[in-house]
Parts: sequence; C-alpha cells; structure tokens
Amino acid sequence: MAASLSLLCGLAMTSTAALTTAAAAASASSPMAYSPTIRDRKRSATMLHERKRRKSLSPPVVGAAASAVPLLRSRTTRDSSTPNIYLEVLKIAREKFTQEISFQSKDKDISLAKALLYIAAEDEAYMAFNREMDALSCLNERKDSFVPSDAQEWDCLETMPLAHKNISEWLHELDAIAKEVEAELVSRDIGCHLVAVLEAVNVVLFQSRGFKRSTVLVDSKCSYLHSVLNSGCGSAILLSIIYIEVCRRLGLTIVGSRVGEDFLIWPQTRNPEELFKVTTGHNLFAIVNGRCVEDPRSKASDVNSSSLLGLDIATNRDIIGIALANLIRLHWKRASRTNHGLMLTSPLRPVHDATEKHSVMDGSNVHLLRPQDLRLAIMASERLLILQPHNWALRRDHGMMLYYNREYSAAVQELSICMAFAPEEEAEVLEPFVEKLHLLRLESSWESLGCTGRVTVP
Repeated sequence: MAASLSLLCGLAMTSTAALTTAAAAASASSPMAYSPTIRDRKRSATMLHERKRRKSLSPPVVGAAASAVPLLRSRTTRDSSTPNIYLEVLKIAREKFTQEISFQSKDKDISLAKALLYIAAEDEAYMAFNREMDALSCLNERKDSFVPSDAQEWDCLETMPLAHKNISEWLHELDAIAKEVEAELVSRDIGCHLVAVLEAVNVVLFQSRGFKRSTVLVDSKCSYLHSVLNSGCGSAILLSIIYIEVCRRLGLTIVGSRVGEDFLIWPQTRNPEELFKVTTGHNLFAIVNGRCVEDPRSKASDVNSSSLLGLDIATNRDIIGIALANLIRLHWKRASRTNHGLMLTSPLRPVHDATEKHSVMDGSNVHLLRPQDLRLAIMASERLLILQPHNWALRRDHGMMLYYNREYSAAVQELSICMAFAPEEEAEVLEPFVEKLHLLRLESSWESLGCTGRVTVP
C-alpha cells in the first residue's frame, strides 16, 4: 500500500512559483486576459481573403469532371469560422478562470478541478488554432491538397472536447471516482472511519484506476487535469489535486503544504496527534503521503504532530499557483530544449556586467525557441500573475519570456513594473537591460516601416 501511495510525493518547486498572499486585495483590479495578437488576426484574415480570391478566379468545371467537384471540395474546404471559434474559446476560458479564482470569492468556494479544466481548455484552444491556421496555409499554397481536419461538432467552451469529454463530463468523472470509493466501502462492509475512507480512496485511485506518477518531466499530458484523468499518469501535484477533489466529494477535507521538495497532504483535523498514531501498520499521515515521510533523505520525514501545526496550509489559490508554476517550467523546458542550460534570466547578467567595454544587444542575439511552447509558458505566467500580481520575481520572468518572444514593448512594460517591486539590487540589474529593450523596441518599429539598420549600444 505504501508503495502505491508514494506517488503523491516529490513535487519539485520552482523559484517562479513563490506562494505570496499579500497581493490578494490588489489582484481584484482588471485581470490579464488572453487576447490573440495582431499577428494572429492578420494571419487569419489574410488566409481567408486569399482563399476567396482563388475561388473567384477558378474557371467553371464542366462535363464529366463536374461530378468530382463535390468530393474535392469536401476534402479541401474548411469552415472559415473555425479560427474565430478558437479565439472566442481562448477569451472565454481565461474569463472563466479569472472568475473562478477571483479574490472576491471565498477560497473554500474555489473549485480546483474547474480552474484547471479552464486552463486546459484555453491551452488546447490555442494549439487547435495553430493547427487550423497551418492547415489553411497548406490549402492556400496548393488548392488541391488534402489536409486532414479534426471534425468539429462544437461551437463554445462548454461543448469543447478535451480528450473526447467536455468540462462538465470531466467533473462528472471525479464524481464517478467518489462513487467508486463509496462502493468499495460498502463491499468491504466498512464504516466511515477516517482510516477506512482513506484506504478506500487509495484502493480506487492507485489499484482499481491505476493512477501513477509520471517520470517524464517534459510530457505536457501529465500536467493537465483531463489528460491525467484520461491516462492515469500525472505529476505529483495533479495526483494530489485529484485526491483532494475526490475526498471533498466524500465530505472529507484534505489540506496540504510544501515541505522541502514535497507537497504533503493530510485530512484536516483539530487533533494532529491522531494522524501519527500507527494503525494497520501505518499512521494516517503515511497512508496519504506514502514512503516520502519515511525517507530520511526527505524533509517530510521530520514532520510530526508538533511541526505539522507550524506548516503554512496552502490555500486553493496557492495550489492552483503551484500547478501553474509547473506549467511555466514545463513549457519553458520544451521551448528551450535546443538551448541546453538557457535560463530566463541569462541575458540580464551580461548586460549588467560592468567589466565589459561594450555591450551589443539586438534582436539577432535572441535565442531561437519553439514558439508554441514559449507562448504556452507566457499564458501560464499571465494566469499566475492574476493570482500573484506583486510577485516581482514572477513578473521579471514573465517579462523575460516576452523578450525571448520578441514582444519588446510588452517586455519593457512588465520589467518596468517589476523594478517598482523588486529589491534595490535586483532593480539595478534590470535597469540597463530595460534601457536597451527600449532601443530594441525602436529598432523593431523602424523595421516594420521598411527601414534598415541596427542599433548598437556602447
């Protein structure tokens, strides 16, 4: 039993996911909402216009060949409204997420499952939009080409499929797991004692359902709730969230806290001593968290009934923040995999190095990254900033991602805000970099007007 339970342990934290709650009141201001870039809109409009132009120039088909036209058109024609539907879902999913985690709501009323499913829907809509635009590009390049298309039978966020189920159906899936736990208790003729309920939850999740922790650090499917529910393989924090959501449906409150590299969870109780009483070979704390609490190399092994009271209990917003921080780290790793060892803050130190006689900074020096993964990392960072608007380190990293994405104006804005919250020594590092970003912004503006030349800063 302990072997299967150890799957909930070992959550790796990132520096960008520092859990801050001091910004709660300030985040009620206008939230960051994803909006497609001008480049996305122009790209969509240009492709649709080109398709209409080609169609108007095509000669009429006569004779025997006319019978082939319906088949050809069915293979090459795509619904021109599809990209707009994806963009609408992007917007609504962000709005729903922002509404779910709003500081105007009580933390206990926040649904972890809903918030994470809105995150998944937004990211999936973005990737689907890219696939659709690529398909339209192929059709524009060669009119008679065949480009397979996902059959779209939905037109809004509520009906959008995520691994063949919509958001409502995935919420029902969690309900179904809770009912399986109830059935397990009945079949074993066991009452609702706390130990029995937790053991039944473990049997259903880790034996019947076969949930397990992923060992692949760059597999995005292990970091989205619907994918984990579908495959049974997920990150430690996602498995913890599923555990929390199932127990909540059973009327049992599970709380958690970061301890070193682990995220530990346990049933809420006024008597922490009972969590460490040994029953059926293990205490309650070990039943929920597994081997990490018995591993002398882990800080979790030092937790006892006294130290448990001193741990900072993670709120629902904190837990969502941990999941988002993991997404940022995941997508950044995927985006920069061809630049081994590249860090978000790598460009800051050379610019600030006073020993350098000259510093040349231009757009050509920016590393080439995978654009889709970089954008997904930026989107996760935007959501986390809604939760932690005064987290200067997070805002610095967000600004650096915008820099890598060559969004220089937005990067200047974010890094300038960061300097207002950052410690003095960090602000001194950022200042020369922001000054040079101003020049990069001017250079990119000149290039958009057809001008040539490069800005070199002595």
